[in-house]
Amino acid sequence: MNLEKLVRPNIWKLKPYSSARSEFKGEASVFLDANENPYNYPYNRYPDPLQWNLKEKIAKIKQVRPTQIMLGNGSDEPIDLIFRIFCEPQKDNVVAIDPTYGMYEVCAGINNVEYRKVFLNDDFSLNAEKLLKATDDNTKVIFLCSPNNPTGNLLNRDEMLKVVTQFSKIVIIDEAYVDFSSERSWLTELNNYPNLIVLQTFSKAWGLASVRCGLAFASEEIITFFNKVKYPYNINLLTQEFVSKQLDKEPEKNRWVKTILKERSRLQSELENLSMVKKIYPSDANSLLVRVDNANETYQYLVDKGVIVRNRNSVSLCLNCLRITIGSPEENTVLLNELKSLK
Repeated sequence: MNLEKLVRPNIWKLKPYSSARSEFKGEASVFLDANENPYNYPYNRYPDPLQWNLKEKIAKIKQVRPTQIMLGNGSDEPIDLIFRIFCEPQKDNVVAIDPTYGMYEVCAGINNVEYRKVFLNDDFSLNAEKLLKATDDNTKVIFLCSPNNPTGNLLNRDEMLKVVTQFSKIVIIDEAYVDFSSERSWLTELNNYPNLIVLQTFSKAWGLASVRCGLAFASEEIITFFNKVKYPYNINLLTQEFVSKQLDKEPEKNRWVKTILKERSRLQSELENLSMVKKIYPSDANSLLVRVDNANETYQYLVDKGVIVRNRNSVSLCLNCLRITIGSPEENTVLLNELKSLK
């Protein structure tokens, strides 16, 4: 892969901002280089712009190299950076499955890049040939989300592999929900495919949605461009330290995931007995996509009862569908009781 042909020329030539903390690395007794207030340690000091201590800890868990990691403000930051690194506005385009996570299209619009949607099959499965046919010489990026959002299903790995191997430019695999799936992560393939970028997050399985820390994994060469374009101190010290402490709770995270999976099975089983439920789609995420008689009416009924689900009725291929996040056993019981009371 010739990365120079993929990266926008202005980004390739860009000289990144050089911060005080990137120019000097190491320990010292006196820091007078960054115009920092000498008081209120440690919050008076700028944080590590590349978050090496946290990356080293993540690398051990994810079994990758620290230099293959970019940390962002949620997954949305690396998604936006992908457009800014690879896509020339008003010239290049990206291709994505539909339905899928809405921020891909939003970031395309913000960056003035054409966004091409390719419908999944009626069962939300992927047709790689159809996806690849939507590309042309100006297609720089393909987005795949697996397990997908809002559908919850894994995309077929063989079909995804066709995309990764037959498309010579950048392929994004968004694995925000991978912890709830039995399928192995595409991180295991990172060294085999230099055009692959894998996105993950601490928002879901780790229960850190409000902390806003997402991850992009790629080759060292691609990560260099992420670091070039991102804001110098995009991850603050409080976030770095807090996430690092949370990583010590991996056994607890695994227990949460186990409980959520058990509740997902229970919820599916009980929902299947409701006459209003017409179809429950297979899920490898922490949610169920459920087709009901009338999604708008059901959604409003639940809102009136203080139970909030996501109305996906207006999303492609999701007519009369609600996306129900798997809550605690108590929350799920409240939902079921309200639905059983719906006349």
